[in-house]
Amino acid sequence: METLWEGLLNALRLLLSGDAEVWQVTLLSLQVSGLATFISLLIGLPFGTLIALGRFPGRNLLLSLVNTGMALPPVVVGLVVSIFLWRSGPFGSLQLIYTPWAIVIAQVIIAAPVVAGLTAASLQQLDPRLVFQLYGLGASRLQMVLMLWHEARLPLLAALMAGFGSVISEVGASMMVGGNIRGQTRVLTTAIVLETSKGQFDIAIALSVLLLLLTFLINWALTSIQQRGARRAD
Repeated sequence: METLWEGLLNALRLLLSGDAEVWQVTLLSLQVSGLATFISLLIGLPFGTLIALGRFPGRNLLLSLVNTGMALPPVVVGLVVSIFLWRSGPFGSLQLIYTPWAIVIAQVIIAAPVVAGLTAASLQQLDPRLVFQLYGLGASRLQMVLMLWHEARLPLLAALMAGFGSVISEVGASMMVGGNIRGQTRVLTTAIVLETSKGQFDIAIALSVLLLLLTFLINWALTSIQQRGARRAD
């Protein structure tokens, strides 16, 4: 209990003191996970829409693969990405291993199925007659999709939050492909693991508090937007 209290006090001290390394790690965590979430949204939103609205052979198999991808073990993702980005791997010439971009790639692979799967589920919950009504009003396919996204905006925001949550708290893949290099690829989760292994529990707790605070503030902002939209819908 004393260690926990010391960790909370240390977290407050780190926040107020403006520790350069702590803020660098925090900013990198936000940049990497934010970019990974954005790319996952660009991939998962249209892909989930295709699965939800499309009727083609192998659709159920594809949906099953997406749903399986929602539970991908991060360490497995880290292993696969490491093999592909390693110097002797297929993309070794790009020299991305142990860089922030390697972490982004791994996190996109983790988050994209989450966004795609929840997008598909959100659109499938809409009244199927809505599509025919939109086409009857003369909407193009793009306009129809945009209107469906608007109708499902609340669960789609939940998909965005789930995608972000799956990567901001991820540690296994980030450690494997990023290497936890100080000043280059060290993010909050890998820094917590490092400090814990060194027995610096007060610092690890302080960093954990920062991670939780960061996650809470971002989800609070997204939830506020979501609930504002819910009130407008009512």
